[in-house]
Amino acid sequence: MMEEEEDDEEEAWLQLRPTEPLPAQCCGGGCKPCVFDIYYQELAWWEKAQTKKDKSLLRRKKEEQGRSELSLETFQAFSISAVEQLTDDTCQVRFALPGNTQLGLSPGQHLILRGTVDGLEIQRAYTPISHRNTEGYFEVLIKYGELLMLAAGTGLAPMLPILKEITDNEEDETFLTLVSCFKTFESIYLKPLLQDQARYWNVRTFFVLSQEASLDKLPWSYQEKTHLGRLSQALVQELVDSCRKKPFALVCGPSEFVQDMALCLQGAGLTEESYFLF
Repeated sequence: MMEEEEDDEEEAWLQLRPTEPLPAQCCGGGCKPCVFDIYYQELAWWEKAQTKKDKSLLRRKKEEQGRSELSLETFQAFSISAVEQLTDDTCQVRFALPGNTQLGLSPGQHLILRGTVDGLEIQRAYTPISHRNTEGYFEVLIKYGELLMLAAGTGLAPMLPILKEITDNEEDETFLTLVSCFKTFESIYLKPLLQDQARYWNVRTFFVLSQEASLDKLPWSYQEKTHLGRLSQALVQELVDSCRKKPFALVCGPSEFVQDMALCLQGAGLTEESYFLF
């Protein structure tokens, strides 16, 4: 009987033991404290409480921290209580915390926020701008831009460094739409790179093929984002309308393509200041 009670007590303590973060949960940005720093601090406190056989130490520690029920393992839903548009591309978003709880993060520590915007799931790290001891809510600044790239043939090449510059910078929240025009699927170069870039939360890629007879011959991963024919006024209008805000456009390719796209962009409501022709 005594052994069963000891086993139950040991199991109860194991359930209270902090869960070690997964390697993927560390952003690698040198945060102070890192998620692993927090884990080791909480583990040391748990070991202290276990040695003294006093679970109340864990409750008191949580009360001292004043945190809401944030988890290193799972996402928690928070409702947006207010949005203030500060500039054309920056807004301040307030999230409600349950009751009068505090976020309680250390200075410089960030949150991973995940949500769905226009059908696109977005996951980004943000550092709250509200004071760490603010009760009932926390606030973040969200800055975004919109870039539309229209490329034909070798005109894709100058676009790629710009694309990489955006995706390599974790702080850059520019939404980017890249449209590549080729004759056939086989003539598309750097497919692996383009596919890899399309996995980023803020990048969309489309293809326009002028000499393909059917989408059925394309790999399934390309079929939904490929149009047959030429990049027309109607399609450019559709692309501009699908952007979250009026985009700045970059155009590169043969001279005839560049001239046609300039007219299409003007027809879609973009002024000459809103696009650049290579």
